[in-house]
Amino acid sequence: MLNLERLRTLDALARHGSVSGAADGLHVTTSAVSQQMAKLEREVGQRLLARHGRGVRLTDAGRLLADHAARILSQVELAQSDIEAQRGEVVGEVRICAFPTAARGLFPAMLTSLRADHPELTVRTRELEPEQGLRAVLRGDVDLAVVLDWSNKRLPVPGGLAKAELLDDAPDIAMPAGHPLADRDEVELEDFADDEWVSWPEGEFCYEWLMFTLRSRGIEPRIAHLAGEHHTQLALIAAGFGVCVAPRLGRGPVPEGVRLVPVRQTMRRHVHAVWRTDADRRPSVRAAVKALRAAGAGVAGDGAQVWGPGTERVPGAEPASGPRR
Repeated sequence: MLNLERLRTLDALARHGSVSGAADGLHVTTSAVSQQMAKLEREVGQRLLARHGRGVRLTDAGRLLADHAARILSQVELAQSDIEAQRGEVVGEVRICAFPTAARGLFPAMLTSLRADHPELTVRTRELEPEQGLRAVLRGDVDLAVVLDWSNKRLPVPGGLAKAELLDDAPDIAMPAGHPLADRDEVELEDFADDEWVSWPEGEFCYEWLMFTLRSRGIEPRIAHLAGEHHTQLALIAAGFGVCVAPRLGRGPVPEGVRLVPVRQTMRRHVHAVWRTDADRRPSVRAAVKALRAAGAGVAGDGAQVWGPGTERVPGAEPASGPRR
């Protein structure tokens, strides 16, 4: 009989493409992956891996079994979801990731709510950028991801994932208090054609969005500084080094010397929760989404639009199209 954990190891190898990647995804050592694969090869009586340069590749038999493993593991996930749904209790463990400002702005309230309403549920959280979060959900590393896209640049959601809107976030432009536009009630992006920008790191979804948006307005971006943390970005602005986009979700205290001005042509970040469709019936996932929406309602006073239960969308497959980094 095939061992489920060894099939899980083979599935991770097929998805990650390397022993080290599979080990990272499964949170085990590379030697543990190699040992599991050696045992699986003995069980099936065929070679599943072959040397390929410095790494390995799946043999024909390995690819065939990996396809079956993916389907078997999906059925196991579905069975677990059905058992949880039939029992109707929010128990066990749920693993959630979010991009940093959502983690800061939503996780404390979400965790407090889940602890009060479902004390038998263990919640594990971590920070991941949106595209990393999608991949983590697809791999099964997390159960739920909070991701974002922008009104003019969507983040494609692959098939096999369900999605629920949480809230819309309207960011501002942050500039030094002595900036010529600091006393404006509203600004246009075109007003900053000659300014230097402080941006997210290259390769991140929001960096690509900023490049795309400025260029679509006829502005060739002058990126002076890169910083992943919004607090770091605002500290640079306070010291007089450029301007930046400052989301309201998870913003926290604004340093002295920084002026925040809304954009006349409103930019909005759409914040979503995403999970695997085969986990759709799990009470723990549904409870987490409900708690995230309640946490989103708590930031509505900062300019966010909160989506209610009636706006939930659970697509079986959403086309993976549109601009990607």
